Amino acid sequence: MALVVAQEVPTSSSMAVPHGPAGVGQARQRMREQLRSHGVSDSVVDDAVLILSELLSNACRHGRPLGRHSDVGEGDVRAAWRVDRTGGLTVEVTDGGGPTRPVPATPSVTARGGRGLNIISALAEKWGVRDDSSGEVTVWVLVNEGPGRPGGRPAGQGNGRATGTTVLPGATGMPVVPGLDGLDLADAFDDAG
Repeated sequence: MALVVAQEVPTSSSMAVPHGPAGVGQARQRMREQLRSHGVSDSVVDDAVLILSELLSNACRHGRPLGRHSDVGEGDVRAAWRVDRTGGLTVEVTDGGGPTRPVPATPSVTARGGRGLNIISALAEKWGVRDDSSGEVTVWVLVNEGPGRPGGRPAGQGNGRATGTTVLPGATGMPVVPGLDGLDLADAFDDAG
């Protein structure tokens, strides 16, 4: 007789990520493995991993490490994700705050950056910013598999907010971020292969 032990995969996870690019790949890989093993669809996992990358990049570029009150020095930011009972996935990144608030930018077509929160707006059901009394800033994003379309947003509906996204006539109905139309970002942050 064989004994089979089922291991329950956590529906939430939190990890310290070094303030800088070093830990971003590790965080993406951990998220991808945990969400896939929990049965989250590949398209939602892909969206969540891209969102996590953008949030961590923004935290490292614009925020301070946790527990620090200067822009210099090593430290960590916190990445967390959880799946609720309805299948909604929330991704959060917390840093020590910074000189600016997270708001979507309107970069020129030739700008090297400034599109991260617009990408998040296109992929997310909703997102927001939460401050706490110690100066920590958390940017949270809700990614919902939702009905009507395997793996995410209902076709043609975007994220319910017009800011930063448009739907091109005759296109598949997916939101397009100005300046990024025509780019294939599907494998840009894939650490699995």
